[in-house]
Amino acid sequence: MTESTSPPALVQIIRDQRNRQRRSLYRCCIVFITLLIVGVITTLLVGQSMTAPTEAFRAILGEEIAGVSFTVRELRFPRAVLACLAGASFGLSGAAFQVLLRNPLASPDIIGISAGAGAAAVFTIVFWGATGLSVSIAAVVSAFVVALLIYLLAWRDGVSGGRLILIGIGIAAMLQSVTAYSLSKAPAWRLEEALRWLTGTLNGATLAQAAPVALTLVLCAAILLSHSRALSALQMGDDTASAIGVPVACTRLMVVLSAVGAIAVATAVCGPIAFVAFLARPIASRVARTGGPLLLISALSGAVLVLLADFAGQHLLPARYPVGIMTGVLGAPYLLYLLVRMHRKGGIA
Repeated sequence: MTESTSPPALVQIIRDQRNRQRRSLYRCCIVFITLLIVGVITTLLVGQSMTAPTEAFRAILGEEIAGVSFTVRELRFPRAVLACLAGASFGLSGAAFQVLLRNPLASPDIIGISAGAGAAAVFTIVFWGATGLSVSIAAVVSAFVVALLIYLLAWRDGVSGGRLILIGIGIAAMLQSVTAYSLSKAPAWRLEEALRWLTGTLNGATLAQAAPVALTLVLCAAILLSHSRALSALQMGDDTASAIGVPVACTRLMVVLSAVGAIAVATAVCGPIAFVAFLARPIASRVARTGGPLLLISALSGAVLVLLADFAGQHLLPARYPVGIMTGVLGAPYLLYLLVRMHRKGGIA
């Protein structure tokens, strides 16, 4: 055996490759964190009236400044915080599903989980006159129920990514019919609220709304990151993962529950912000130029996407648009591109 192919040399090659990958991930995190910091600062300073950085900082710390404290502390700061938390929740959840099912279409807003939350929320708003916490609870419960239904229907000696996606798309179509029927029966005074919730918006954001999103994100992120190595093994297939000691069934269940929990709570607070879960990991992968679950980077990518899309919708266009409209404009063309590319390769399974 030559020196170049000896075991010590192979170990060194693997170690060097891992070090390069780790450095790439660190650089990617720095890029997204920098974008987040710039985005938050810009959101705090820019609006109908410009605010000086020192005044914005003092207002956040609690100092009362005429014409600044309310605008920055009660309007802009909670909006920026909620944008980051919701975007991170969507990005983390989308990446977990895409890695677990080894399919870029396996996003919660493609396979029906977001549609389940939306249908339940609109139904309770229109027919029960629910508001606030009641709508959020209905959305969270519905998201879990729909996820369980899709998982059970897709089970056949295991869960195939392609089969789950197709079943999820079918379930999503039925739920969208429920949403459309509810909207057609809505009185005028409830229709506006239902449509506002469906669009996905950060209007009226408060720190009280951000608190449950933050707690859920921390908990679900901790669970998902602790299963990161198992997810990497699952990317090679269930049989391979099982052969190297990964508890496939338990890992799959924990990942699904955590991912659904993260996106359910974020959706309950902000509405189903379109395509963030779908786009976050592809963006993270392009920036990092490496494989792996990319859970943390996808969360940062989702946060940046929501924050910048909301800023663009509020300040860079002639009219103001909810963040869900802006992310939908970004996500729809990529979905079409992905569908065409996968069709040419022979399907989505």
